[in-house]
Amino acid sequence: MLTDASLSLDRIDKITLDESSIIARNADVEQERAVALRDLEGDNLFKPLRAHDNGHRGPWKLHLAVIDGKLALNIRDAKGEDAGTIGLGMARLRRVVREYFAICDSYYKALRKASAQEIETLDMARRGIHDRGTRHLLGSLDGKIVTDFDTARRLFTLVCVLHIKA
Repeated sequence: MLTDASLSLDRIDKITLDESSIIARNADVEQERAVALRDLEGDNLFKPLRAHDNGHRGPWKLHLAVIDGKLALNIRDAKGEDAGTIGLGMARLRRVVREYFAICDSYYKALRKASAQEIETLDMARRGIHDRGTRHLLGSLDGKIVTDFDTARRLFTLVCVLHIKA
């Protein structure tokens, strides 16, 4: 089904991750990565302001990588032309990414042996930390990329996947 978002030029058409920076992923993380990629490509709002101001138009191709401790968003326009790279310092995100890893670890362990109430409590905490990370990411993107909370939330999931180092 085509939605207004799928018809818009201000969206990500394709997203890839720098797989060379990822040493290992477990099945739970791989599932979250796959869901985030699928959902992000299906429905998102993404308008890189500098690229747009320089005459580039979407839909956009986005490649995420961590280079020298910074998040690099490599952007290509609808024609496949380089539309620039946005680099984001990870200082604002580093702590919340660590907290998110810790709560996810507890959550996945709880799924195997905890009560429904314990799992629900951990899931609520996990979602809260994820939302906080999303707000930090939105703050970092402010003035660089126009996006919405749902798109930033999925991007935050992928940022976390890029930080897994076995």
